[in-house]
Amino acid sequence: MKIKNIISAIKNHEVKKKIKIKILHKKISKYTDIEYLNKLGNIIFDYKFDCQNPKTFNEKLNWLKLYDQKDIYTTMVDKYAAKEYINNVVGQEVTIPTLAVFDTAESLDISDLPNSFVLKVTHDSGGIIICKDKNTFDLPKVRKMLKKMLSKNYYTQTKEWPYKNVQPRIIAEPYMVDESGYELKDYKFFCLNGKVEYIEVDFNRFIEHKLNPYDRNWQPLNFCDKSKNDYSANISRPIKLDEMINVAEKLSEKMSFLRVDMYSIKDKFYVGELTLYPGSGFIEFNPQNVDFELGKKLKLYEE
Repeated sequence: MKIKNIISAIKNHEVKKKIKIKILHKKISKYTDIEYLNKLGNIIFDYKFDCQNPKTFNEKLNWLKLYDQKDIYTTMVDKYAAKEYINNVVGQEVTIPTLAVFDTAESLDISDLPNSFVLKVTHDSGGIIICKDKNTFDLPKVRKMLKKMLSKNYYTQTKEWPYKNVQPRIIAEPYMVDESGYELKDYKFFCLNGKVEYIEVDFNRFIEHKLNPYDRNWQPLNFCDKSKNDYSANISRPIKLDEMINVAEKLSEKMSFLRVDMYSIKDKFYVGELTLYPGSGFIEFNPQNVDFELGKKLKLYEE
């Protein structure tokens, strides 16, 4: 089969998958949470998905959605409320300052903000609006974008129950870049049973999104997900990697799983957010055996 035909087949498969997911979501009220998550997993993966009797990493993340429901998790996924939680556990020196908080898109007022800043919604995953110059900032357009972001609900889409009671708000934070001079790479610490298993570095997010996974000793790991890796980028080991690992493990102590997302800027680092279910519990690893290998390592609290 020609390369062009292979690429076309892959694209068609992904399109069909998205259509099936949309159809399933429209029928969500017909199913229990367990039924819905299993059906969703069966669409996404080519193995029989069973979150009640989990073996893979993704199955276990969905098991945690269903059976590990602590009130503190709602605080942890709230980008604003989580800052106080992080302060209490590891200290405020690793927390990104909050410049302002707004309850609605209409109430967004940038007059007292610095010339450059970023906007996030407190219950979103990965969404960010960057302002590099207030003079060219299209406020009406941004308000429209934020209104849409505020309406999104991760609980109804993928049963991530901690988001169910998060108050949707907008926070403004300082605009920061790392040594690249143009972006802020995201260092994501995957903590299994309170220990960092690997670190995923996301970069070129707004150009051609790439991610590189590394082990604790900063050795490249040969797998990826939908965003391909690129080790030719030669991402240097963070100066404070040991301290970052220590912070991640303190925050994930006594938890089956937690991903701690951080930024590294020269000899400083900051905790950006805490993630309980990366990829909503449906990470498409390549190769797929990584899903099974990580599943073997992840012990659920009843195991």
